Amino acid sequence: MDEMEEELKCPVCGSFFREPIILPCSHNICLACARNILVQTPDAESPQSSRASGSGLSDYDYLDLDKMSLYSEADSGYGSYGGFVSAPTTPCQKSPNGVRVFPPAVPQPPAQHHLLGHPGSLPAIPRNSCITCPQCHRSLNLDERGLRGFAKNRVLEGVVDRYQQSKAAALKCQLCEKSPKEATVMCEQCDVFYCDPCRLRCHPPRGPLAKHRLVPPAHGRVNRRTSPRKISTCTEHELENLSMYCVQCKMPVCYQCLEEGKHGTHEVKALGAMWKLHKGQLSQALNILSDRATEAKEFLVQLRNMVQHIQENGVEFEACLVAQCDALIDALNRRKAQLLTRVNKEHEHKLKVVRDQISHCTVKLRQTTGLMEYCVEVIKENDPSGFLQISDALIRRVHMTEDQWGKGTLTPRMTSDFDLTLDSGPLLQTIHQLDFVQMKVPAAPMLQLEECCTINNSATLSWKQPPLSTIAVDGYILELDDGNGGQYREVYVGTETICTVDGLHYNSTYMSRVKGFNASGVGQYSKILAMQTSEIAWFTFDPASAHPDIILSNDNLTVTCNSYDDRVVMGNSGFSRGVHYWEITVDRYDNHPDPAFGVARGDVLKDVMLGKDDRAWAMYVDNNRSWFMHNNSHTNRTDGGVSKGTTVGVLLDFNRGILIFLINDEQQGPVAFEGIEGLYYPAISLNRNVQVTLHTGLPIPDFYTPGEADLSGVLRS
Repeated sequence: MDEMEEELKCPVCGSFFREPIILPCSHNICLACARNILVQTPDAESPQSSRASGSGLSDYDYLDLDKMSLYSEADSGYGSYGGFVSAPTTPCQKSPNGVRVFPPAVPQPPAQHHLLGHPGSLPAIPRNSCITCPQCHRSLNLDERGLRGFAKNRVLEGVVDRYQQSKAAALKCQLCEKSPKEATVMCEQCDVFYCDPCRLRCHPPRGPLAKHRLVPPAHGRVNRRTSPRKISTCTEHELENLSMYCVQCKMPVCYQCLEEGKHGTHEVKALGAMWKLHKGQLSQALNILSDRATEAKEFLVQLRNMVQHIQENGVEFEACLVAQCDALIDALNRRKAQLLTRVNKEHEHKLKVVRDQISHCTVKLRQTTGLMEYCVEVIKENDPSGFLQISDALIRRVHMTEDQWGKGTLTPRMTSDFDLTLDSGPLLQTIHQLDFVQMKVPAAPMLQLEECCTINNSATLSWKQPPLSTIAVDGYILELDDGNGGQYREVYVGTETICTVDGLHYNSTYMSRVKGFNASGVGQYSKILAMQTSEIAWFTFDPASAHPDIILSNDNLTVTCNSYDDRVVMGNSGFSRGVHYWEITVDRYDNHPDPAFGVARGDVLKDVMLGKDDRAWAMYVDNNRSWFMHNNSHTNRTDGGVSKGTTVGVLLDFNRGILIFLINDEQQGPVAFEGIEGLYYPAISLNRNVQVTLHTGLPIPDFYTPGEADLSGVLRS
């Protein structure tokens, strides 16, 4: 009941209603607060003049719009109180609970006050006073009755009283001798409050006391204090009780109002009947509102659970992100160590090469310097013969040594630069582009039931993603079972959200479901939808698969041929389950041709008589007799032929696996074929001397009793 507290508080004072009155706009206000927010208008000022005299717009001019609308609402219930007219606008202030409150009128001298009804009552309302509703801002002038012209809301007053009583201190047991304990129950028959020990001792649940009704103390207190319903009196005729209800004005009235007042020509009903009627209407509205409140509570629970899940998922996702970034940093550090190792190897290699070259050049330079010093000393000798003996050898050694220095010996074998450049650009670009990608599979799609339907043996399904789902979907997979509770199979894979599946079994219930997929994987299935195909087959001849010589008309129900040779045409629906019956009427029959009627596989030959190959099972007939034919084998010649107006029936029973033919509602010969399994299409063959019309959607003939379905061996398309 705590949520109801705001409904029980005055919009002006913010406290619980005290002596609430009902304004014409259906809002409530305390009687004392209504007195405080009255505004007195000049005697000569009328609502029309006050509107016309305004030279500018103020912050409160929107109230004029409300006033103007009130003038045209005489029948809306707002203008049903006699003597009230719209009042001029008045600046307002804020009340404790946030609504606009209009300031009180300037106090009048005591001599100007007169009594409001009875001696000792509060001062009367000055003449030309107006009151403005603090909630909807509608303004009304008061007549000579003042605030007495507004009805008292006794129902609201009673609710406030009961609410305040329920919030009072806990009730005590009436039978405890010392320090009464808190009461736990109240007996409605004994009218006594009991605590648990006293109830067990003084009010045992046996004997006559077993029939007494025990209620919680709060309920018992309310029931005890509920006063008898007061008889309401009319606001205009205070001595008359309210006994009728004016339907047009939507207010209770008295007998004198009907006799003398403006309600005399209005439709009125008994007050009690309208009381019960409105209580029923309010109860119905409350039931609907209660359902909405229940849905709102469940939705709030869902939102609170979402808050918890968001928090948990946020912590989990943050930890995952940190772990992924740490893994990237670890990988970068490992790569850094590998690159540093390569740099160190290059560094050591360069040093080794340079040091080896230094060592080699040092040895070579020492040898060259020694040779040079030796040659200088030889040149110093004055013995010509001795010099000439060694001069040639020394000259060759000097030239050889000089040649050795000239073959790149004085060129460094290694540069001091490191020929290694770290290509970090792609990695930096990748780091800058590092972002969140779709890591979740799609949510379960929602089937749009208003767009899902079955027509004949075709089923159309439509679906969409949940409204709050932001996960990308690359496509969908639609699955159907075999119509007999078998395994599901894929019938569609693609990006569309609507699909029609043709060629289903008649009189079968298919279970369907759909799921989405993206780069992360396949999502969950939608809810399973059961779809029932038509019990009776409706079909026509199929122009797409017919022989070119076939001529179709009458919406593909009538067929003939422009060739003297037999040509085949099939129906546009295939059968593999159930019992099916259709008829063909012979519209034209010239020169005794041999039309053939029956069923065929989808790849039957179209340029020979039906039944000539092993893909058709047929009965061909002339004007005197008929034969059954399959794979060019003729059997069971039977008397009785066809002519113009003859009706040929074909009965295909997959439950028994048989094919039967009829002529003019009589079975023609024995069972034509047995062991019928698989997918078959209705078919006929004819030439230009015959014209027939197809009739489908027919019930099974009365003479035939279909067998029980044995689907264990039925092949499925």
